[in-house]
Amino acid sequence: MGLGNIFPSQDVVGRETNMQGDVMNYQSIRVVRPGQLDSATAQTPGSQRFAAIHAGAGIESPMWGGMFLVEPGARTGIHHHGEQHTIAYVLSGSSYVRWGERGEFNATLQAADFLYVPAWLPHQEINPSSDVSFQWVVVRSTSEPIVVNLPDDFWGDIGLGDVHPRISG
Repeated sequence: MGLGNIFPSQDVVGRETNMQGDVMNYQSIRVVRPGQLDSATAQTPGSQRFAAIHAGAGIESPMWGGMFLVEPGARTGIHHHGEQHTIAYVLSGSSYVRWGERGEFNATLQAADFLYVPAWLPHQEINPSSDVSFQWVVVRSTSEPIVVNLPDDFWGDIGLGDVHPRISG
């Protein structure tokens, strides 16, 4: 059996054939440049989301992908993403995340960390830096973004107190 039997050959753009002549149609690879990111997506106060992989860009995908930015000293509102599971990669900066029924759990993330947020989990992102934004690359498990913003007092009067340090730079 030669390599030709293992690897399909491409006879026409958008069509793939194997050695038996079976044709498989497929979607093309799509490249989204920074200037094409779309801020007209579901938002949470205190942050900015920019859609990259989404139906509005003409990309048929079962997932959503984009960028997430929180400015220095800012925090998002408490929110969840409904049935969506979220994977994030910390591209730059440092972030502090709270979650749980009362915001009782927390973690600090640095550049190059990954984060998994299960569906329906109330959470909040906080930028502890006074001078550096944090930026995440985000992938969600459904094609349309779901953001359910919760009331500011959702967790009652649990404050941040001295739970996390201020980070400079």
